[in-house]
Amino acid sequence: MQEIAIPALVDVPSEMNITDLLQQQRSEDPENILFTRRDAAGGWVDVSARDFHADVTALAKGLLQHGVAAGDRVGLMSATRYEWSLLDFALWYAGAVSVPVYETSSASQLAWIAEDSGLSLVFAETPENRETILEGLASSGLPKAPDVLLMETSVLDRLRDAGRAVTDQVLEARRATAVGEDLATIIYTSGATGRPKGCELTHANFVEHSLQTLAAMDGVVGKHSSTVLFLPMAHVFARFISVIFIAAGGRVAHTPDIKQLIEDLGVIRPTFLLGVPRVFEKIYNAAALKAEGDGKKRIFAAAADTAVAWSQATAEGGAPLGLRLKHALFSRLVYSKLRRRMGGNVTHAFSGGSPLGERLGHFFHGVGIQIIEGYGLTETTAPVTGNIPSVYRIGTVGIPLPGNAVRVEADGELLVRGSSVFRGYRNRPELNAESFSTDGWFYTGDLGRLDEAGRLIITGRKKEILVTAGGKNVAPAQLEDAIRADLLVSQAVVVGDGKPFISAMITLDGDVMPAWLRSKGLDPDTSMKELTEHPEVLAHLQQVIDSTNASVSKAESIRSFTVLEDDFTIDSGHLTPSLKIRRAEVMHDFQRVVENLYEKAAARAKRHG
Repeated sequence: MQEIAIPALVDVPSEMNITDLLQQQRSEDPENILFTRRDAAGGWVDVSARDFHADVTALAKGLLQHGVAAGDRVGLMSATRYEWSLLDFALWYAGAVSVPVYETSSASQLAWIAEDSGLSLVFAETPENRETILEGLASSGLPKAPDVLLMETSVLDRLRDAGRAVTDQVLEARRATAVGEDLATIIYTSGATGRPKGCELTHANFVEHSLQTLAAMDGVVGKHSSTVLFLPMAHVFARFISVIFIAAGGRVAHTPDIKQLIEDLGVIRPTFLLGVPRVFEKIYNAAALKAEGDGKKRIFAAAADTAVAWSQATAEGGAPLGLRLKHALFSRLVYSKLRRRMGGNVTHAFSGGSPLGERLGHFFHGVGIQIIEGYGLTETTAPVTGNIPSVYRIGTVGIPLPGNAVRVEADGELLVRGSSVFRGYRNRPELNAESFSTDGWFYTGDLGRLDEAGRLIITGRKKEILVTAGGKNVAPAQLEDAIRADLLVSQAVVVGDGKPFISAMITLDGDVMPAWLRSKGLDPDTSMKELTEHPEVLAHLQQVIDSTNASVSKAESIRSFTVLEDDFTIDSGHLTPSLKIRRAEVMHDFQRVVENLYEKAAARAKRHG
């Protein structure tokens, strides 16, 4: 068994709630810019601490006048936008509990969330969202259907107007009702399997975790910081960043469409990014393809190799003079252009959700962007560990953030305990009993180990370990991450449980394929169906598989693969909103594909005697 605990760095009063973070910003620096939001014309407008506080309190008064009581659960179904943060804080000022709902949720999912949490009011971003909510509520077990309000300007204005009847004293009494141990939000896990579980996160989970993390980040996040949020606000990762930036006094902009991200980065010019590995992979792949299209493929490849080599050498104590000179040259010729595409000011990024490939981490570090990889769950208020500057080492997810502890059991399972850990699953006493040890440790279900400095290295998911017919245990995530890092690949699912060897199902990146085909002198309009059997595509993917296999034992290596015509998506039900594979759904829907893989392999083996 391995264990490491990091003590708290700051004292956080137990009576603090999330609204105190905004109160402090409003009091200490009212003109500080906390948000840059879109106006009705599509332009950008800065929002100061004073203005945000004024709007939050006006809406909170309106919520009180509407009948929202302390402790009421209120749903938010919306894409990522400024109004989400506005209503989130207004609900907390009103003493309510926010319940985020993914905009992609179905009526049946909404019905479950409404019934399990006991919603009294729901905000919907669009009329389509409203119809989904009403359909779900009609089939829910709620004795009284909650109101459903559109998250549009006219509706919010009516709330503001109604709130004029509520005094500052009444609102302040309500705002101060919640203390640290009280419930702040119920986040339903998007989940890879089964019905979503409601994770109950308290005000202390967010307040303590934000303040302790800021103290450990050595100035990486502060008033000088800015970011563009594009991940779903219904996800705990984005919610944590939203709160920690209020605590730090940093500036946040929102964009609901990742396709617009590059344009928005150029306008906002953030210092800090929040993403999942797939986002960073796509940034790298887009740069590589652009270089290839401009006839600079060899230069980019050399620049990438130099960035990785420089980062690796720096981690080991320092780069030799020749490498430093090459790095400085490529910084002017290549890296500066990539940084400009990301706005020009980005120095750091948070990455979570799944492991970031080491080469990709070294590449961005060599380019001048330090990606701070962390490990966490909805149950741990996002990152419970972080690769903070003082212990930074690519390939790990760092040490526990202050006030938290990590334990690795003899079987490799990772347990966590501390200020970031939630208080339990809503209405699931039997699950809570299974999920916590008698001395308060939470069983994560993930596998890992600690290095010599106590940094955590995630090695897989306990329930996702594949056991081949020969009895070899294989962690699919390591193989999948390596395959997915290739520019042609969108997703990869490794299979082989109970089978004689390991195989993979691969989907292609539709955004990348036309440019890649043109670079090869091939028809960019070739259909995805044709590409699944195209000799050049298969040859390229075989090279990817061979490279991936070089990092594992023969028993763990991928012996066969197939390319699927359709990608795994959120809408198809095969990805969670945070872009994780829903393995159970994929294995159910593609059972015949997997069987065909092994049948064809057996037939080939028989032919070759």
